[in-house]
Amino acid sequence: MHETKLDIPQILSRLPLFQELVPEQIAALETACRERRLAKGEMLFQKGDPAKGFFVVVFGQIKLAFPSSQGNEKVMQILGPRQSFGEAIMFLNRPCPVFAEGLVDSLLLHIASGPVFELLENDPLFARRMLAGLSMRLHSLVQDVETYSLRSSAQRVVGYLLQQCPQSESGKSSFDISLPTSKQVIASRLNLTPETLSRIFHDLSSNGLINVSGKQITINDVKRLREFDL
Repeated sequence: MHETKLDIPQILSRLPLFQELVPEQIAALETACRERRLAKGEMLFQKGDPAKGFFVVVFGQIKLAFPSSQGNEKVMQILGPRQSFGEAIMFLNRPCPVFAEGLVDSLLLHIASGPVFELLENDPLFARRMLAGLSMRLHSLVQDVETYSLRSSAQRVVGYLLQQCPQSESGKSSFDISLPTSKQVIASRLNLTPETLSRIFHDLSSNGLINVSGKQITINDVKRLREFDL
């Protein structure tokens, strides 16, 4: 089957991190890019692997998670198109603290560290944007800790469902959404057991707030769901 050649400069220039770069800088980064296709369930890297650059998701979904000796895992992030990961570990020059797995068939770009370090040395604006991106990621992790500590299990699930509603249609009262991954992965991301997630879905359904059919969920009334507290 014929595969369309990627327009790597266009992909890079649309990333928030690289939007202010001039074509010459984008071209320098392009030479450091390598495509990596990942099948559903395939590992991109394991915990403990060396980090020689970072990754950008072109399409698909990537799960970052901590493994455990009991065979369980703690999902840290679920990443989609135009999101990057691995920058912080690249700077620290330490082994990866998590593993990365394709949740669906995915296409990634791996950007080697060399040209990135050259840009950081020669372009203060790029350095500031890189710091801003890492700071936003740290802020997101702090918010996660706050959510797990201060919000109930039901509030976490309600918040997650509301995040899946399209922002451009915020005036609507009802939505049909499709969960982006399995309920087990979502439960781990929300720091819940799968059984707790299923119970909360059942309770929300019993109260007429949602209808659940596999990964398909209908939110019957966004305002009521936002105000509901189990």
